[in-house]
Formats: sequence, C-alpha cells, structure tokens
Amino acid sequence: MDKKAKEVTKSRYYKIGMAFLIISLLTWIIPVITPFMPFSAAGKAGVITGAIVFAEVMFWVGALLVGKEVAAKYKSYLNPKNWRKEKG
Repeated sequence: MDKKAKEVTKSRYYKIGMAFLIISLLTWIIPVITPFMPFSAAGKAGVITGAIVFAEVMFWVGALLVGKEVAAKYKSYLNPKNWRKEKG
C-alpha cells in the first residue's frame, strides 16, 4: 500500500469518526425532548436511557477513529466551563 492510499484510508476513517461524533451530539437532543412525548413513564425512561447509551457509544467509537487529540478538543468545546474563557 503506497503513501497516497494510506492517506485516503486515513481520511475516510477520519470522516467516519467525525460523523459519529456529530451523530453523538445530535443524539443528546432525544433525552431533552422525550419528556414531552406521549409515551408511558417506562417508555420515556427506556428511550432516554437508550439515547444516552447510544450517544456515548457513538462518541467513543468516533474518538477512536479520529484520534484522542481531536476528541479531547471536541469535548472541550462542549464543556460549558470553557465557553467564557478567552482564547490566547
């Protein structure tokens, strides 16, 4: 396998990993809106639990594909403690 083929393979894994990270982020909307849905209490609990587990699995699989540095940077952007800090 030559260098160009390795770069293409790496970029595919990187893109798939970033897609997993974005899907993970979007999945966190489900637990927020589920209490307003017309499900039973047990159904709501199951949907919320399933969404949280799915989001975490997607995040960690994405983190494995993109690398720990990118995943740490992504996670720091989502941390509310860092939202008001000045860069520099």
